[in-house]
Order: sequence, then structure tokens, then C-alpha cells
Amino acid sequence: MARVRAAAVAGAFYPDKPDVLRHDLESFFKSAQTTHAPKEGEPLPKALIVPHAGYVYSGSVAASAYIKLLPLKDTIKRVVLLGPCHRVPVGGLALCSADYYETPLGRVPLDKTLTNKVAKLPQVFSFDPTHVEEHSLEVHLPFLQSIITEFTLLPLVVGQASPKEVADVLEAVWGGQETLIVISTDLSHFLDYDACQDLDLRTLKAIENFDGNQIGNDQACGRIPLKGLLETAKARGMDITTLDVRNSGDTAGTKDRVVGYGSWMLSGGHQPSPHETFALKTKAILERHGHTLLQIAAASIKRGVSHGEAIKIDLSSFPASLKEAGASFVTIEKDSGNLRGCIGSLQAHAPLASDIADNAFKAGFQDPRFPQISQDELKDLSLHISVLSPSFPLHFKDEDDLLAQLRPNIDGLIIQDGMKRALFLPSVWEKLPDKKQFITHLKLKAGLGADHWSGDFKAWRFITEGVHSEHLDEPEKLWQDS
Repeated sequence: MARVRAAAVAGAFYPDKPDVLRHDLESFFKSAQTTHAPKEGEPLPKALIVPHAGYVYSGSVAASAYIKLLPLKDTIKRVVLLGPCHRVPVGGLALCSADYYETPLGRVPLDKTLTNKVAKLPQVFSFDPTHVEEHSLEVHLPFLQSIITEFTLLPLVVGQASPKEVADVLEAVWGGQETLIVISTDLSHFLDYDACQDLDLRTLKAIENFDGNQIGNDQACGRIPLKGLLETAKARGMDITTLDVRNSGDTAGTKDRVVGYGSWMLSGGHQPSPHETFALKTKAILERHGHTLLQIAAASIKRGVSHGEAIKIDLSSFPASLKEAGASFVTIEKDSGNLRGCIGSLQAHAPLASDIADNAFKAGFQDPRFPQISQDELKDLSLHISVLSPSFPLHFKDEDDLLAQLRPNIDGLIIQDGMKRALFLPSVWEKLPDKKQFITHLKLKAGLGADHWSGDFKAWRFITEGVHSEHLDEPEKLWQDS
């Protein structure tokens, strides 16, 4: 016997009688047709951001997005629908174990292939109670049923999760034109009309700039899935189009206490390169945990001064992203810019937190170019942490070809000839901005001649993301850098 997630808010958020529901949807689409009808040559939507309030309030705003699906009505076969939880709290992203989601317009089969795929991710699990009365997903289905000829559904209720965890799920199910991504969110809640417009304008600008960091807790109830989509879309170089932004004071309510709504279409883009993926992932980690990593490095240096050893890391107390293998370089400077030690890992071989603790100690006490750091110096030291991407080999026919491929201020470089090997971080470009000068000094660092070249010469490029603190004793003074 089929398991059905029955309609929970039909008769409340939207009509429960099929003929009335169809009539209302037709009215919304007819109105949207005048201003948002798809135009010939217009980019096709891959993802939509749409509101989820009662139809009388947000139905017209939602229709401005869904009408864009008309050219794909026979192409889309899967819909991945993510919305926030309003009823039953959940940690992570919750799947539904039912076979169908039901509305007055019929049943939509759940996509078991995608369900099984994302269920393997640690942040995803099946939890039916959060689906039973949740409206943020259900209200979209009649719109989808009215436009798309036939489709399966992957519904995910998003609770306490990070945007990165959402982005990882989206990447797993992204697919091609046959797969549509829908993010369900309203905007600001229960402000007066003018305050709502001001706050929603800030949210609009953040969305158009793919800047999830500028979307606060009071700006969008579906901010977590929204931020996850923005991370993915930015990595893929997508375009975003604002379709409609209004509030309940514009549609069917008073203006003294309103809720904001918006709809957006995302299109275009490409499969992100490994470097783009690394940059987005690592920036997110450093934004959330850069302060912690600087504290680890500073503590390890201080432990080296007092006990002659690095600090010991209890990984059980750290978030998962800092337990993953990572390659880092820790640079110590004295008196604002004078190198005092720099040691790092070329490849990820240990948890990132542990790697930084180890490299911070080595930079302070095992860099053969400098004496060990003393207690008196601590007050004059600054810290720089660089997290390295995997390195990728460069293919070239001669030195001129190698130089032509280098990207100043972006690439870190590893060179090797025989047993001689050396590395420059991308930050070295600040002191050696000329490509020829850059590689000449790197050769000298490797113990090769300035004019050395051979058929066995090899090179690898990598990028970094980093954080730094101007004072080792005050790692809260952070600046993000690359």
C-alpha cells in the first residue's frame, strides 16, 4: 500500500477544492503573463527562489517565477524542493519516507533515486514528523503541477544546517535541464510597511550579489537553503534575475504588520573547476572558523615557548570541517612585515586543526632560517594562516610557456627538478610581482641556478584562502584574505 503525505494546509493556505484551486492558479498565471511571460531567447531557469505564504498574500509573487517554467514544461522531470521547518524542529536536512506528496490536484511521486543518493550524506536523514504539517514545501506543489507535465519530487525540510551542507546536497542532485531546484522562503516578518521595504531591499541586493553572509536571521525564514543555493550558484558562475519583490501590504493585508515576499530565477553557469570549488568551500570554513584556527596557531606557539612542544588537539570538540584533512602554511611575522618563520604542508595529510597546530609550532621553533621564538617576542608577532588547495600539474614546453600560464596574485607554485623542490605561496607575488622574477627566486630557493632549465623540470599550481591576525595575542583582530 502506498504511503502518502497528505495535504496539510489545503483549505488554509490555498483552496482545497480542485476547481477553485485551478481557477486561482489560472488567475495568478494570467496576471504574471503580462509582465513575466518567457520571451524567445531568454535564459532558461535552472533554479527558482519563491515565497510560501498563503496564496492570497504571495501567490502572485510565486506565479512570476513559476511562469518562467513554461518552455521547460515537458523537459523537467525532477524537482528538488527545499524549505525551512516551521513546525517540528530538525537538525540537518530531513527527507520524507512517503511514496507520494498529495494536493487537491493529485499525487506527486517522490524520487527514490535521488532520495537514496542524498541519504548517504551525513547531514541528510529521513524524519517524517517535520514533513507532516510543514507548509513551506506543500504550497509550491499546485503551481508545479499546473506547469510541469510530469515530475518526481525530492522534498527536503531544512533545519539546523550550514549553507555548505545544503550546497553539498544541491551539488549531489544538480543534474541537467531535467532537474529543477526550488528554494522556498519568505523575506522579513511582521515589520511595518516601510521597515519591511528597507530590509527586503538589503536582502534583494545580497541575493543579486550572491552574498549569503549579508542575509541575517530576520531577513528570510528560508535563509539556510537560500544561502546554500547562492554558494552553489556563485561557484557555477550563474546569472540571477529578480522577478518580483513585494509584501503583504501590497497584496492582501494591512500595512502596519507585513511579511515580505520575493521571487528570483537563476540560469546559465558552468560546472565549477576544482579551484573554484575549493575557494568557495574554504572561504566558508574560514568565515565561520578562522578565529578558532588563529587561536589554535597562537596557542601552539605559546605552548612552544613554555613547554617546547605543540599543543595537543582534542578533535572531538571541533566542527566536522576542521576535522577534515587539510593542507596549511603558517607564517609568522615580526614588527609588521618581517618574516619570522614559515612552515607548511604541501598536501592534506592530517585534520586541518591538527595540521595548523603542528605547522604553527614548527614555524616558530623548527624553521632553520631563524632562531626559536622567545617569550619577549610574542607581543611583536603577527600570524598568517593559508589553507592550500590540491595542486595541479602544469604542462609546458619551455620556461616561456610556463611563465605564460602563471596567474600573478592567484597561483601558488611548486617546482621540482630531480631532488630539488621549492614552493612559493600566492602572497609572494606582493613582493615579486614580475613572473620572471617570481620563478627565478623560486629556483634559487630550491637550490637551482637562476637560469636553470632542463627537460625534467616540473611545476604544479595551487591556490590558497587565508586569515591573518595583526597580533598573535589578539587573534580576534581578523582580516580575510586570499
